[in-house]
Amino acid sequence: MNSTTIDHPLHDFIRGLPKAELHLHIEGSLEPELMFALAQRNSLKLPYASVAELRAAYDFADLQSFLDLYYAGAAVLQTEQDFYDLTIAYVQRALADKVRHAELFFDPQTHTARGIPIETVFAGLARALREARVEKNFSSRLILCFLRHLSEEDAFATLDAALSLRENYKDLWTGVGLDSGEVGNPPEKFARVFAKARELGFHVVAHAGEEGPPAYIHAALDVLKVERIDHGVRCEEDPALMQRLAQSQTPLTVCPLSNLKLCVVRDLREHNLARLLRAGLRVTINSDDPAYFGGYINANFIATADALQLSRDELVQLAANSFSASFASAEQKQHWLVELQAYQAS
Repeated sequence: MNSTTIDHPLHDFIRGLPKAELHLHIEGSLEPELMFALAQRNSLKLPYASVAELRAAYDFADLQSFLDLYYAGAAVLQTEQDFYDLTIAYVQRALADKVRHAELFFDPQTHTARGIPIETVFAGLARALREARVEKNFSSRLILCFLRHLSEEDAFATLDAALSLRENYKDLWTGVGLDSGEVGNPPEKFARVFAKARELGFHVVAHAGEEGPPAYIHAALDVLKVERIDHGVRCEEDPALMQRLAQSQTPLTVCPLSNLKLCVVRDLREHNLARLLRAGLRVTINSDDPAYFGGYINANFIATADALQLSRDELVQLAANSFSASFASAEQKQHWLVELQAYQAS
Protein backbone atom coordinates (compact mmCIF):
# COMPACT_ATOMS: atom_id res chain seq x y z
CA MET A 1 0.00 0.00 0.00
CA ASN A 2 1.35 3.41 -0.93
CA SER A 3 0.81 5.39 2.27
CA THR A 4 1.62 8.70 0.60
CA THR A 5 -1.38 8.50 -1.71
CA ILE A 6 -3.88 6.28 0.10
CA ASP A 7 -3.41 6.83 3.83
CA HIS A 8 -3.27 10.58 4.17
CA PRO A 9 -6.97 11.33 3.55
CA LEU A 10 -7.76 8.85 6.33
CA HIS A 11 -5.17 10.49 8.61
CA ASP A 12 -6.75 13.89 7.89
CA PHE A 13 -10.17 12.41 8.63
CA ILE A 14 -8.90 11.15 12.00
CA ARG A 15 -7.29 14.51 12.84
CA GLY A 16 -10.66 16.24 12.42
CA LEU A 17 -12.73 13.53 14.12
CA PRO A 18 -14.49 14.78 17.29
CA LYS A 19 -13.69 12.36 20.12
CA ALA A 20 -13.51 11.83 23.87
CA GLU A 21 -10.58 10.42 25.86
CA LEU A 22 -11.50 8.13 28.75
CA HIS A 23 -8.17 6.58 29.73
CA LEU A 24 -5.52 9.20 30.38
CA HIS A 25 -3.23 9.32 33.41
CA ILE A 26 -2.45 13.00 33.86
CA GLU A 27 0.90 12.19 35.50
CA GLY A 28 1.67 10.11 32.41
CA SER A 29 1.37 13.18 30.18
CA LEU A 30 4.46 14.72 31.78
CA GLU A 31 6.74 15.38 28.81
CA PRO A 32 10.53 15.27 29.43
CA GLU A 33 10.88 18.98 28.63
CA LEU A 34 8.33 19.91 31.30
CA MET A 35 9.85 17.41 33.71
CA PHE A 36 13.21 19.16 33.41
CA ALA A 37 11.61 22.62 33.68
CA LEU A 38 9.74 21.67 36.87
CA ALA A 39 12.83 20.00 38.33
CA GLN A 40 14.73 23.23 37.78
CA ARG A 41 11.90 25.35 39.23
CA ASN A 42 11.77 23.15 42.33
CA SER A 43 15.58 22.80 42.67
CA LEU A 44 15.51 19.04 42.12
CA LYS A 45 18.15 16.98 40.36
CA LEU A 46 16.91 14.35 37.93
CA PRO A 47 18.91 11.13 37.43
CA TYR A 48 19.23 12.02 33.73
CA ALA A 49 21.61 14.54 32.19
CA SER A 50 19.32 15.62 29.36
CA VAL A 51 15.93 15.30 27.70
CA ALA A 52 17.50 12.94 25.13
CA GLU A 53 18.93 10.70 27.85
CA LEU A 54 15.55 10.59 29.59
CA ARG A 55 13.73 9.69 26.36
CA ALA A 56 16.27 6.91 25.80
CA ALA A 57 15.12 5.39 29.10
CA TYR A 58 11.61 4.91 27.63
CA ASP A 59 12.43 1.39 26.48
CA PHE A 60 10.17 -0.65 28.73
CA ALA A 61 10.20 -4.43 29.15
CA ASP A 62 6.84 -4.50 30.94
CA LEU A 63 4.42 -2.49 33.05
CA GLN A 64 6.65 -2.44 36.13
CA SER A 65 9.70 -1.07 34.30
CA PHE A 66 7.50 1.79 33.10
CA LEU A 67 5.98 2.40 36.55
CA ASP A 68 9.44 2.75 38.11
CA LEU A 69 10.25 5.63 35.75
CA TYR A 70 6.72 7.07 36.01
CA TYR A 71 6.91 7.42 39.81
CA ALA A 72 10.41 8.92 39.60
CA GLY A 73 9.17 11.49 37.08
CA ALA A 74 6.16 12.42 39.21
CA ALA A 75 8.54 13.60 41.95
CA VAL A 76 8.96 16.93 40.13
CA LEU A 77 5.27 17.75 40.74
CA GLN A 78 5.34 19.73 43.98
CA THR A 79 3.17 22.85 43.84
CA GLU A 80 -0.33 23.75 42.68
CA GLN A 81 1.29 25.56 39.74
CA ASP A 82 3.13 22.37 38.75
CA PHE A 83 -0.13 20.41 38.59
CA TYR A 84 -1.75 23.28 36.69
CA ASP A 85 1.10 23.41 34.15
CA LEU A 86 0.97 19.63 33.68
CA THR A 87 -2.79 19.67 33.08
CA ILE A 88 -2.94 22.69 30.81
CA ALA A 89 -0.20 21.16 28.63
CA TYR A 90 -2.33 18.01 28.20
CA VAL A 91 -5.47 20.06 27.48
CA GLN A 92 -3.69 21.97 24.70
CA ARG A 93 -2.66 18.69 23.03
CA ALA A 94 -6.14 17.23 23.48
CA LEU A 95 -7.75 20.30 21.92
CA ALA A 96 -5.37 20.05 18.95
CA ASP A 97 -6.50 16.41 18.55
CA LYS A 98 -10.20 17.44 18.53
CA VAL A 99 -10.90 15.93 21.96
CA ARG A 100 -14.19 17.41 23.19
CA HIS A 101 -14.24 15.68 26.57
CA ALA A 102 -11.57 14.00 28.70
CA GLU A 103 -11.81 11.95 31.88
CA LEU A 104 -8.45 12.27 33.61
CA PHE A 105 -7.08 9.68 36.01
CA PHE A 106 -4.93 11.05 38.82
CA ASP A 107 -3.01 9.24 41.57
CA PRO A 108 -3.07 11.17 44.87
CA GLN A 109 -1.07 8.46 46.69
CA THR A 110 1.89 9.06 44.34
CA HIS A 111 2.02 12.61 45.69
CA THR A 112 0.84 12.35 49.31
CA ALA A 113 3.51 9.68 49.91
CA ARG A 114 6.04 12.42 49.09
CA GLY A 115 4.43 14.87 51.50
CA ILE A 116 2.45 16.81 48.86
CA PRO A 117 -0.97 17.71 50.31
CA ILE A 118 -3.93 16.23 48.45
CA GLU A 119 -5.40 19.76 48.40
CA THR A 120 -2.47 20.91 46.23
CA VAL A 121 -3.10 18.15 43.69
CA PHE A 122 -6.83 18.88 43.38
CA ALA A 123 -6.33 22.66 43.22
CA GLY A 124 -3.82 22.57 40.36
CA LEU A 125 -5.74 20.05 38.24
CA ALA A 126 -9.07 21.79 38.77
CA ARG A 127 -7.80 25.29 38.02
CA ALA A 128 -6.53 24.15 34.61
CA LEU A 129 -9.68 22.19 33.76
CA ARG A 130 -12.07 24.95 34.83
CA GLU A 131 -10.10 27.49 32.85
CA ALA A 132 -10.25 25.21 29.78
CA ARG A 133 -13.99 24.77 30.22
CA VAL A 134 -14.62 28.52 30.29
CA GLU A 135 -12.10 29.61 27.67
CA LYS A 136 -12.08 26.63 25.26
CA ASN A 137 -15.39 24.85 25.92
CA PHE A 138 -13.33 21.80 26.91
CA SER A 139 -15.37 19.34 28.96
CA SER A 140 -13.67 17.16 31.58
CA ARG A 141 -14.03 14.95 34.64
CA LEU A 142 -11.54 13.71 37.24
CA ILE A 143 -11.26 10.07 38.30
CA LEU A 144 -9.28 9.50 41.49
CA CYS A 145 -7.32 6.25 41.18
CA PHE A 146 -6.13 4.00 43.98
CA LEU A 147 -2.70 2.41 43.55
CA ARG A 148 -3.31 -1.31 43.60
CA HIS A 149 0.17 -2.27 44.81
CA LEU A 150 -0.66 -0.45 48.07
CA SER A 151 -3.13 -1.69 50.68
CA GLU A 152 -6.89 -1.21 50.74
CA GLU A 153 -6.42 0.64 54.05
CA ASP A 154 -4.23 3.16 52.23
CA ALA A 155 -6.96 3.51 49.59
CA PHE A 156 -9.57 4.15 52.30
CA ALA A 157 -7.34 6.82 53.88
CA THR A 158 -6.95 8.49 50.47
CA LEU A 159 -10.69 8.42 49.84
CA ASP A 160 -11.39 9.87 53.28
CA ALA A 161 -8.87 12.68 52.76
CA ALA A 162 -10.37 13.48 49.35
CA LEU A 163 -13.96 13.46 50.62
CA SER A 164 -13.31 16.61 52.63
CA LEU A 165 -12.74 18.32 49.25
CA ARG A 166 -15.68 16.76 47.43
CA GLU A 167 -17.99 19.75 47.69
CA ASN A 168 -15.32 22.10 46.27
CA TYR A 169 -14.71 19.87 43.25
CA LYS A 170 -18.09 18.25 42.60
CA ASP A 171 -18.15 19.80 39.10
CA LEU A 172 -15.10 17.68 38.19
CA TRP A 173 -14.48 14.78 40.57
CA THR A 174 -17.13 12.19 39.77
CA GLY A 175 -15.34 8.82 39.78
CA VAL A 176 -12.80 6.49 41.33
CA GLY A 177 -10.55 3.96 39.59
CA LEU A 178 -7.84 1.39 40.18
CA ASP A 179 -4.43 1.45 38.50
CA SER A 180 -0.71 0.64 38.90
CA GLY A 181 0.82 -2.88 38.96
CA GLU A 182 -1.91 -5.34 38.03
CA VAL A 183 -0.28 -8.75 38.40
CA GLY A 184 -0.68 -10.10 41.94
CA ASN A 185 -3.12 -7.32 42.90
CA PRO A 186 -6.56 -8.65 41.98
CA PRO A 187 -9.66 -6.43 42.06
CA GLU A 188 -11.01 -8.32 45.11
CA LYS A 189 -8.31 -6.66 47.21
CA PHE A 190 -10.30 -3.39 46.91
CA ALA A 191 -13.85 -4.71 47.29
CA ARG A 192 -14.74 -2.68 50.40
CA VAL A 193 -13.36 0.66 49.27
CA PHE A 194 -15.18 0.34 45.93
CA ALA A 195 -18.41 -0.55 47.76
CA LYS A 196 -17.96 2.64 49.80
CA ALA A 197 -17.29 4.72 46.66
CA ARG A 198 -20.42 3.35 44.95
CA GLU A 199 -22.46 4.05 48.08
CA LEU A 200 -21.23 7.66 47.95
CA GLY A 201 -22.47 7.98 44.37
CA PHE A 202 -19.17 7.87 42.50
CA HIS A 203 -18.76 6.27 39.09
CA VAL A 204 -16.36 3.32 39.34
CA VAL A 205 -13.85 1.97 36.82
CA ALA A 206 -10.81 -0.30 37.07
CA HIS A 207 -7.78 -1.40 35.09
CA ALA A 208 -8.18 -5.11 34.34
CA GLY A 209 -7.00 -7.55 31.71
CA GLU A 210 -3.94 -5.62 30.55
CA GLU A 211 -1.27 -7.87 32.07
CA GLY A 212 -3.67 -9.57 34.45
CA PRO A 213 -5.82 -12.56 33.36
CA PRO A 214 -9.46 -12.51 32.18
CA ALA A 215 -10.43 -13.54 35.74
CA TYR A 216 -9.47 -9.99 36.81
CA ILE A 217 -12.02 -8.58 34.35
CA HIS A 218 -14.73 -10.85 35.77
CA ALA A 219 -13.77 -9.74 39.30
CA ALA A 220 -13.81 -6.05 38.34
CA LEU A 221 -17.35 -6.52 37.00
CA ASP A 222 -18.69 -8.85 39.71
CA VAL A 223 -16.87 -7.69 42.84
CA LEU A 224 -16.09 -4.02 42.18
CA LYS A 225 -19.19 -3.61 39.96
CA VAL A 226 -17.34 -1.26 37.62
CA GLU A 227 -19.04 0.63 34.80
CA ARG A 228 -16.02 0.50 32.47
CA ILE A 229 -12.99 -1.77 32.09
CA ASP A 230 -9.72 0.06 31.50
CA HIS A 231 -7.69 -1.93 28.94
CA GLY A 232 -9.49 -5.30 28.99
CA VAL A 233 -7.63 -6.65 25.95
CA ARG A 234 -7.12 -10.10 27.48
CA CYS A 235 -10.89 -10.68 27.48
CA GLU A 236 -10.41 -12.44 24.13
CA GLU A 237 -8.87 -15.43 25.95
CA ASP A 238 -12.29 -16.16 27.50
CA PRO A 239 -15.12 -16.65 24.95
CA ALA A 240 -17.81 -16.45 27.66
CA LEU A 241 -16.36 -13.12 28.83
CA MET A 242 -16.32 -11.82 25.25
CA GLN A 243 -19.99 -12.71 24.94
CA ARG A 244 -20.75 -11.07 28.27
CA LEU A 245 -18.98 -7.82 27.32
CA ALA A 246 -20.72 -7.70 23.94
CA GLN A 247 -24.10 -8.28 25.57
CA SER A 248 -23.65 -5.82 28.46
CA GLN A 249 -21.92 -3.22 26.27
CA THR A 250 -19.51 -2.53 29.14
CA PRO A 251 -16.99 -0.12 27.60
CA LEU A 252 -13.33 -1.07 27.19
CA THR A 253 -10.88 1.84 27.24
CA VAL A 254 -8.15 0.37 25.05
CA CYS A 255 -4.71 2.02 24.67
CA PRO A 256 -2.98 0.57 21.58
CA LEU A 257 0.39 2.37 21.68
CA SER A 258 0.65 1.65 25.41
CA ASN A 259 0.02 -2.05 24.74
CA LEU A 260 2.77 -1.98 22.13
CA LYS A 261 5.25 -0.06 24.30
CA LEU A 262 4.67 -2.33 27.33
CA CYS A 263 4.94 -5.49 25.23
CA VAL A 264 1.32 -6.57 25.74
CA VAL A 265 1.51 -7.00 21.94
CA ARG A 266 4.75 -7.31 19.95
CA ASP A 267 3.40 -5.67 16.82
CA LEU A 268 0.41 -3.36 16.42
CA ARG A 269 -0.79 -5.53 13.53
CA GLU A 270 -1.35 -8.28 16.12
CA HIS A 271 -3.54 -6.06 18.30
CA ASN A 272 -7.04 -7.41 18.90
CA LEU A 273 -8.82 -4.02 18.92
CA ALA A 274 -10.39 -4.54 15.49
CA ARG A 275 -11.50 -8.07 16.38
CA LEU A 276 -13.09 -6.82 19.61
CA LEU A 277 -14.83 -3.99 17.76
CA ARG A 278 -16.09 -6.30 15.00
CA ALA A 279 -17.34 -8.77 17.63
CA GLY A 280 -19.65 -6.03 18.90
CA LEU A 281 -17.73 -4.95 22.02
CA ARG A 282 -17.89 -1.29 23.01
CA VAL A 283 -14.26 -0.43 22.39
CA THR A 284 -12.66 3.02 22.64
CA ILE A 285 -9.16 4.28 21.74
CA ASN A 286 -7.14 6.24 24.30
CA SER A 287 -3.54 7.27 24.98
CA ASP A 288 -2.95 6.08 28.59
CA ASP A 289 0.44 7.68 29.44
CA PRO A 290 1.18 9.51 26.17
CA ALA A 291 4.46 11.18 27.17
CA TYR A 292 5.96 7.72 27.78
CA PHE A 293 4.20 5.63 25.12
CA GLY A 294 4.83 7.56 21.94
CA GLY A 295 1.68 9.47 21.20
CA TYR A 296 -1.49 11.29 22.18
CA ILE A 297 -4.93 10.20 21.05
CA ASN A 298 -4.67 11.01 17.34
CA ALA A 299 -1.35 9.18 17.13
CA ASN A 300 -3.10 6.15 18.66
CA PHE A 301 -5.99 6.40 16.20
CA ILE A 302 -3.69 6.80 13.18
CA ALA A 303 -1.25 4.01 14.12
CA THR A 304 -4.15 1.64 14.89
CA ALA A 305 -6.08 2.52 11.73
CA ASP A 306 -2.97 1.86 9.65
CA ALA A 307 -2.00 -1.39 11.39
CA LEU A 308 -5.49 -2.91 11.47
CA GLN A 309 -6.93 -1.34 8.31
CA LEU A 310 -9.86 0.29 10.09
CA SER A 311 -12.54 1.83 7.89
CA ARG A 312 -13.95 5.33 8.25
CA ASP A 313 -17.16 3.86 9.63
CA GLU A 314 -15.19 1.94 12.25
CA LEU A 315 -13.28 5.09 13.22
CA VAL A 316 -16.58 6.94 13.61
CA GLN A 317 -17.89 4.03 15.70
CA LEU A 318 -14.85 4.27 17.99
CA ALA A 319 -15.41 8.00 18.41
CA ALA A 320 -19.15 7.47 19.06
CA ASN A 321 -18.28 4.80 21.64
CA SER A 322 -15.99 7.28 23.42
CA PHE A 323 -18.84 9.76 23.83
CA SER A 324 -21.49 7.24 24.81
CA ALA A 325 -19.15 5.53 27.30
CA SER A 326 -18.23 8.81 29.02
CA PHE A 327 -19.65 10.07 32.32
CA ALA A 328 -20.82 13.32 30.71
CA SER A 329 -24.49 14.30 30.82
CA ALA A 330 -26.98 12.84 28.35
CA GLU A 331 -27.37 16.30 26.78
CA GLN A 332 -23.61 16.67 26.25
CA LYS A 333 -23.34 13.19 24.75
CA GLN A 334 -26.19 13.91 22.35
CA HIS A 335 -24.58 17.20 21.30
CA TRP A 336 -21.26 15.49 20.49
CA LEU A 337 -22.91 12.58 18.67
CA VAL A 338 -24.79 15.05 16.47
CA GLU A 339 -21.51 16.84 15.77
CA LEU A 340 -19.89 13.51 14.92
CA GLN A 341 -22.71 12.61 12.50
CA ALA A 342 -22.36 15.98 10.78
CA TYR A 343 -18.59 15.47 10.49
CA GLN A 344 -19.06 12.01 8.99
CA ALA A 345 -21.61 13.34 6.49
CA SER A 346 -19.29 16.17 5.39
